[in-house]
Amino acid sequence: MAIVVVGGHTRNIGKTSVVAGLIAAMPEMHWTAFKITQFGHGMCSANGEPCDCETAEHTVAVSEERVGGDATTDSGRYLAAGAMRSFWVRTRQGDLSEAMPRIRKEIERAENVVIESNSILRFLRPDLYLSVLDPETADFKDSAKYFLDRADAVLVAEGVLGRPEWKGVSLKLVEGTPVLAMRPPVYVTEEVAGFVRERLRVRAVV
Repeated sequence: MAIVVVGGHTRNIGKTSVVAGLIAAMPEMHWTAFKITQFGHGMCSANGEPCDCETAEHTVAVSEERVGGDATTDSGRYLAAGAMRSFWVRTRQGDLSEAMPRIRKEIERAENVVIESNSILRFLRPDLYLSVLDPETADFKDSAKYFLDRADAVLVAEGVLGRPEWKGVSLKLVEGTPVLAMRPPVYVTEEVAGFVRERLRVRAVV
């Protein structure tokens, strides 16, 4: 079984499109997909809506996407792309450990797994970690910065890092790391899919 993690330094830079693209490009993998969302204070993990609840049952929520469900949600897009199963995991910021027993249970049932998250790297070591970067967007999550030097490849529009707008983030963290091109609306090119296949093949025989 292979585990692939797709992360990125901020919102709305194509992480979900990369996950969906991998699922569509590699149907032979029979993916189980996870979208992990961590909400800040004042947001409910049960539904992602503002609330002031402090009860333990609202700390973690895991829902499985169903065929014919909402294809506009991230987990719905995974299923529409061809995933065998798709889950949306919601936790409060810093409480992802509470969801790990359920996540690990579903991983054990899967053939291969793809997860959209940076923070999951605190709890498991994937076979491949891809980091999606946008040099023109200054915001950079701490979780993405912390794990950037563990990326097996970074995905950037047109494959050009240039001179990023990021503050306090050294490009030395990705020095020597393969830079692969996304060409929206094609986020997973043949080059990207080939890179993933080859790295997983090598890991499987080591």
